[in-house]
Amino acid sequence: MKKIINEPSNVLEEMLEGFAYANSDVVNRLSGTSVLYKKVKERGKVALVSGGGSGHEPSHAGFVGKGMLAAAVCGEIFTSPTPDQVFEGIKVADQGAGVLLIIKNYTGDVMNFEMAAELAEIEGITVEKLIVDDDIAVEDSTYTAGKRGVAGTVIVHKILGAAAEKGLALHEVKALGEQLVEQIKTIGVAISAATVPEVGKPGFTLAPDEMEYGVGIHSEPGYRREKLKASKAIAEELIAQLKKAFVWEKGTRFGVLVNGLGATPLMEQYVFINDVKTLLELEGIDVAFKKVGSLMTSIDMAGVSLTLVKIVDDKWIDYWHSPVQTTDW
Repeated sequence: MKKIINEPSNVLEEMLEGFAYANSDVVNRLSGTSVLYKKVKERGKVALVSGGGSGHEPSHAGFVGKGMLAAAVCGEIFTSPTPDQVFEGIKVADQGAGVLLIIKNYTGDVMNFEMAAELAEIEGITVEKLIVDDDIAVEDSTYTAGKRGVAGTVIVHKILGAAAEKGLALHEVKALGEQLVEQIKTIGVAISAATVPEVGKPGFTLAPDEMEYGVGIHSEPGYRREKLKASKAIAEELIAQLKKAFVWEKGTRFGVLVNGLGATPLMEQYVFINDVKTLLELEGIDVAFKKVGSLMTSIDMAGVSLTLVKIVDDKWIDYWHSPVQTTDW
């Protein structure tokens, strides 16, 4: 294992300190916790809180700031933060109009965030939750019952963040989120696995000429392993799976997110979205917005995921383009 770290057991603590120091103009770290929160509160607006296991950077801390998240709660690598940590995140994020928890669909995350919400309600803070389950690769896998929450979570952060910034009430932001999640689907492919520092070896092994479709962001298994193919062939497979899930028609509008999984150079991500562009044009799809970048990673996994969000309301496009002040958008 080759990594630029000190003690593997201290990676989270040192990462949090480094992140808070490097981005001190945007975020603060709540002392004694794994919570990073935006420096400027906006009283009377809904606060979005997200988080989960670390190793997915820049998610979620990189999206803390004006127009997106009020706080991110960081667990140990690939491990949910504890209920008390999430509770601290809720308290520091609250701006007086309630808190919406955005939770990726993993068993530990759902349980711990829900327990934290109950603690916050006792303290008089109104809390709602939204579960993101955009991964169409498998229905049940390691860490989860049902579909996994992956890169589509970033789209949720962006659109709901803009809605909260514009002053929507908590019940309105949650309703928008529920509608949005139904229209987001993601599928990915890996050509190498992630290495958790304290484990010291990859989560699975692929031969030099192999890839695996549908791998999760914690190195969970996918749905098919086969010989490595060119970018265009990979794009064809992922789009075929997304088309099956959406059952789209020509003229349907989508937002597109190509997400690098940690060790995939931007050069390759741009090659891939160029292939996606060609295939979507052949399908007659109207692309309303698009983004490329490593936003929901899996430490050092090499691969990409493709997320499509079906646009059913023009306001989503406006929310997408709303300005934000975060470190990684």
